[in-house]
Amino acid sequence: MTQALPPLNALRAFESAARLESFSAAANELFVTHGAVSKQIKQLEEWLNVQLFERAGGRVKLTDAGWRYLVQVQDGLDLISNATAQLLQPDRQRRLTINSTPTFALHWLLPRLAYFRAAHPDIDLRILTSDRDISRIDTPFDLAIRRGPGDWPGFVAKPFLEEQEVLLCSPALLRQLPIQRPADLARHTLLYADTRPTAWQRWLTLAGVPDLKPAATLQFDHFHFTLQAAVNGLGVTLGALPMMQAEIESGRLAIALPAPVVPVRGFCWIVPRLMMDDPAISAFCQWLDNAAAT
Repeated sequence: MTQALPPLNALRAFESAARLESFSAAANELFVTHGAVSKQIKQLEEWLNVQLFERAGGRVKLTDAGWRYLVQVQDGLDLISNATAQLLQPDRQRRLTINSTPTFALHWLLPRLAYFRAAHPDIDLRILTSDRDISRIDTPFDLAIRRGPGDWPGFVAKPFLEEQEVLLCSPALLRQLPIQRPADLARHTLLYADTRPTAWQRWLTLAGVPDLKPAATLQFDHFHFTLQAAVNGLGVTLGALPMMQAEIESGRLAIALPAPVVPVRGFCWIVPRLMMDDPAISAFCQWLDNAAAT
């Protein structure tokens, strides 16, 4: 049966321009001119009889129809890419590409990954890290790990790890400046992460001290720098259990106060819907479920 397929070069131009939010950036990525990208996307819009981009001056923005189409196009191109790689390298082991947030990969996934490798020596892994929403990831992946639940059309997602946020600092700092109640944080430096902008206000409100003024604040662009600063005794941070359990058991960090414990969004595994029957992906999903339950 002959299927209606749009021009494939136009699809590549659309996916690149939509992901990069720029015709010029897409042209650089595809090694063609800006005019060629524009022409291919216009050709695709005419073929579909649907407007995919809103154009305003030199800027472009996906329409709602464009966003819906992008998710499906990316799934299709990923399938073609994976199928081609396996066909060209039939004797190589199956390789899964996992896209995880950096903190999760560093503090939860990597310490446990040897167990998956031992159980599935026939599966190679490629671990990529990113904080971007999965709709804006610019590298193909088989499975993503993000906090959720979220709105991920075209994907199957399942929560596998629940978390609770607690107050953490180095044991040495806790001995130097004991914290017996939330108000004692007024003597401390609070460590902030740009990737968790509301965490402190949420915790302080639940602790009954929403207007607390700390001795100082120290802000970082990413959470893992905040954790390292806490390990180095620079201040107090908020971290989630069970992800931080290894840091606590090693003595690098200590729970500064037993309460309040704040529930936070847990982690989900996310798989393109059309790839859910892949045995290697199913094995990794099952391993994540089991590892989180133990």
